[in-house]
Parts: sequence; C-alpha cells; structure tokens
Amino acid sequence: MVAGGPYGIEDILGGAGYAKALAILLILPLVWSFPTALMIGELASALPEEGGFYVWVRRAMGPFWGYQEAWLSLAASIFDMAIYPTLFLLYLNRLFPAWTLGWRGTVWELALIAVCCLWNLRGAPAVGEGSTALFVILLSPFAVLVVAAAWHGSHLHNNAAWHSGAAGGEGLSTAILVGLWNYMGWDNASTVAREVEDPQRNYPRAMFLATAVVALSYVIPLGAIAYAGLDISRFTTGSWADAATQLAGPWLGVVIVFGGALTGLGMFNALTMSYARLPMVLAEDGMLPSVVATRNRHGVPWLAVLLCASAWALALQFSFERLISIDLMLYGASLILEFIALVVLRFREPQLERPFKAGSLATAIALGVIPTALIVYAAFVSRDERMAHMPALVFGLIVAAAGPAFYWFSRPQRPRGAAEHA
Repeated sequence: MVAGGPYGIEDILGGAGYAKALAILLILPLVWSFPTALMIGELASALPEEGGFYVWVRRAMGPFWGYQEAWLSLAASIFDMAIYPTLFLLYLNRLFPAWTLGWRGTVWELALIAVCCLWNLRGAPAVGEGSTALFVILLSPFAVLVVAAAWHGSHLHNNAAWHSGAAGGEGLSTAILVGLWNYMGWDNASTVAREVEDPQRNYPRAMFLATAVVALSYVIPLGAIAYAGLDISRFTTGSWADAATQLAGPWLGVVIVFGGALTGLGMFNALTMSYARLPMVLAEDGMLPSVVATRNRHGVPWLAVLLCASAWALALQFSFERLISIDLMLYGASLILEFIALVVLRFREPQLERPFKAGSLATAIALGVIPTALIVYAAFVSRDERMAHMPALVFGLIVAAAGPAFYWFSRPQRPRGAAEHA
C-alpha cells in the first residue's frame, strides 16, 4: 500500500540530482514516515477496528470529525487511485506505443480497474498474498540492475556522478513532492484491522519493518546507478528501463517495463482493499445506505468496491504530477486529523489499553509537527498547479469544504456511537 519497488521515484532523481535525491529519500523516512508509523502503531494496536483511521478520529473527536476523516480519505483516493493506472499506461507505452494511443489507453486503464475489483472480491487474504508475491517479482529485476551497475562502476575511474541531474528550486520542489507521495499511505492498512491476525502485535511491527524495506528499495538502486556514473538529467517516469538497457542490455529494460506496469496493478489492487472498507463502515454507522455494507461470502463489501472503482475511473484524465499534488493535499489533511486524534485520545482515554505506545504525551504531541509542516509546504508549492481550470489549492479547499455539507445531509441517519459524542 506504500510502495511497489523503486518505480515512481524517477522524477525525484531527474528533479534533484543524485546527492539531493539521496538526501530526500533518507531524510523523509525519519521526519515523515517514522512519526506516522509511531502514531499508527499506537492507534492500530489500541483500536484494531474495521475502518481504521476513521474509527480513531470518530472515537477521539466525535462523528462529525470522523466523517471528515473518511471524506478526505475517500476524496484523496479518487486522485491517488488514478495514479496507478496512469503509471501502468506510462510503462506499457514504452513497449507498445500503438496500444496506448487515444481510446486504447483508456481501455487498458479500465481493464486494470476491473481486474483489481475481481481480485478483491476474493477476499483480503488473496490480496495480501498476491501483494507479497508481486513485491518480490517487482524487486527481482532491480537486484540484477544493482549488480550490473556495480560491475559497470567498478570499471570507471570517476564513477560517482553525485551532481548529475541537479536542478533548480522548481525541480527540487517537485522531487520533494514526489518523495512525500512515495513515502505515504502507511495508515491504509488500518482499515482492514479485523481481517488481520493479532493486530495488536502485528501492526506496529509491520509499520517499522516496512519503513526500512521501502527506504532500502529506493536508496540501493539509486546508489547503484550513481556508482555506475549514469546521467540522470532527463530521468522521468519510466527511465529505469533506459538505465537497465544501458547497463545490462535491452532484455532487462523490457523486464523492468513489465515490472513498472505490474506495479500499477499491484498498488491499485492493495489500495482497493483498503479504501473500499470506508464506505462499508460509513454504511454500518448509518451515514450511507445500509446496502453499501453488503458483503459477499469472502467478507468483501462488494458494492463498496464497485462504487469506489466507478469514482476512481473518473479521474483518469489528469496528469501524473497533478494527481500527486491534489492527492497530497487531501491525504495530508486526513493525516493531520489522525495526529490530532492520537493526542486527544491520550487526554480523553488515558486508561485505554495501548499494547504499543508512541512515547510520552510530549512525544505524541511533537510527532505531528514536522509532517504537518511538510503538508503545508506541499500545498504551498502546488498552489499554481491547475485542476479543473482552477488552482490546485483552491480545488482542494473546495473538495474539503464539501465534507461538512455531505455530513449534515447524511446526519439524519444517526451514526453508531453518535450519542456518546453528542
């Protein structure tokens, strides 16, 4: 749900150069991923409920803010989930350009959505096991790439091209935004808590182990091609294939292109499992029609899956960069609410059993400071990006402001637990 290998970090390399890209990929796990992992580790172990972050915010601050958390997350998902079919198409285009022209590209993207819906209808275990297998498959060609880069670099006298591809402020800002996107999504696994074995123990362990694995999957290939002295001044989405072709031959370039396409499928598949649980729990709380919570024999909310997939298909026409900008804004707002919920629950329910605790109260308060600053920075640097014929920041504010309106529209159907927070 967070990463499918190094695919997607090419714009960081091309925008920032080797040295700055390495700094971004090493610093962000510490100031962005690690505080988030601590927050999620505590809340997921204390409240391992279906619906995850929606349940945490609702319990801490009441049904209104719980609904806003779900609204922001689902709104962000429309733009987040459109990224993966776009990534799939960008890689497929490098092998078969004629297949992706015009309406054909849309057909491929819709086919990916359909395949992932069918996969998800088989249940969470099928999705989880498939994700593990795909991750191993996707990293395999990069293991070959790293070896080839090491061999290539060992034959050069001056092989560390640390300043290659360095860019100005705009390129660096883009690199930071792409880096934030590549390291976000840790809370998505929380929405399937009741389908996870021993969540109190496994969620915190998963957060910290995955943070390390994701960081290494980004940093090692970057360091390898820097050692090989490759020029990355024009690195962009899909350029891993060019690097592989240069270092090991066309065959590895083709394998990596196929891997990039599979990344789009794998990420979309895993996140479908996560996001589809939000409409389900909203329906169970009376905020959506009860039919949305209907499950099949595998325990999957099949109607919620289909409704989400239909909404995601609407955002397929936006570019990769625009999707990242609006996704970061809306997801960032929901993440801030989660950090607030962590602190509020420390005050409101100090006796709540917390199998994992993210330090003292002061630590819990401090955890959200830097992630919040990074979210504000992302919104600021994206202010001139255009979405639907208006600045992305304005578009994001309009989408966020629609949340309270929809809440009051849904409120007559009293949500579960509303009385205790009224």
